Amino acid sequence: MLEKKLATPIDRYKELEKLLSDPVIISDREKFQSYSKELGDLKGIYEKGQAYLKVFQEIKETKALLNDSEMQEMAKIELEKLEAKEAQLAKKIKILLLPKDPFDDKNIIMEIRAGTGGEEAALFAGELLRMYLRFAERSGWKTEIISSSPTGLGGYKEVTFNLIGHGAYSRLKYEGGTHRVQRVPATESNGRVHTSAATVVVMPEAEDVDVKIDQSDLRVDTYRAGGPGGQNVNKVSSAIRITHLPTGLVVACQEERSQLQNRVKAMKLLKTKLLEQAEEKARKERSETRKIMVGTGDRSEKIRTYNFPQGRITDHRIGFTIYRLNDFLDGDINEAIEALIDADRAAKLKKL
Repeated sequence: MLEKKLATPIDRYKELEKLLSDPVIISDREKFQSYSKELGDLKGIYEKGQAYLKVFQEIKETKALLNDSEMQEMAKIELEKLEAKEAQLAKKIKILLLPKDPFDDKNIIMEIRAGTGGEEAALFAGELLRMYLRFAERSGWKTEIISSSPTGLGGYKEVTFNLIGHGAYSRLKYEGGTHRVQRVPATESNGRVHTSAATVVVMPEAEDVDVKIDQSDLRVDTYRAGGPGGQNVNKVSSAIRITHLPTGLVVACQEERSQLQNRVKAMKLLKTKLLEQAEEKARKERSETRKIMVGTGDRSEKIRTYNFPQGRITDHRIGFTIYRLNDFLDGDINEAIEALIDADRAAKLKKL
């Protein structure tokens, strides 16, 4: 069965190799880049597929030797090794054959909003921001703040930021939802543990080819950015607010001193939100077939609890718990990410 499924990607890989040596394709930059990327995407399954087919053939030949009395014992030993190798390769190939999320390679834009819990929730939103920025730093990615509403005590009512790195979406797409914190707030005199929350939204960053916007559909307003008095940022109308009239979506950016830079960031955010809106509609139409198995990404879904008294982080979707709270909030979240990816993959393989 598996060898039949391998036929299509292997044939396509060989076809692409020929196409990429064709002078006509080489001279067409767009096609050459597209085919090169497709070839790169198929390389893993091609190599593992060739290895699997070789082992599959060796198993057939070895089984034929079981009828030979002189070779029977040696054939049994060799067959055991080959079948173990076949099983390992089959597992890897099944993973490679799973449909790839088309957004996995993209940069992302994340939004964090303080939920229930007042100032404590805002402080937690700030800690989540730092966690993701530290994770990005550990991953060698670039980061940009697009818009923010800080509070007086160092928290955030809301913050929107860009994480720029290959495969950012594939690593952090499971972070969307409600994050809950349990701890004794600094303002609590009786030492009672309070529960607060913040919501996280993860969106693949849209590119020009993903979303086309008619400039006549936009209303652009400028205003003076907020911040400490006396700074240049308050003296000129550098902040930008863009309204997409057909959908009513509104985005704003005031982080940069230049109106042009704020406009560029705001347009990036608008395109990303329009792409996310279109994808959300498509997800509902596809229902369960493309739903992330370990969670919907819905901001109302409680996905994780950060318990300070116990130093514990629990992901409720997969029952994953670790006791490294400080390291986790410092951006060391790869263990949880890998567990989520493995759980999602296992669910998809089972469904497949």
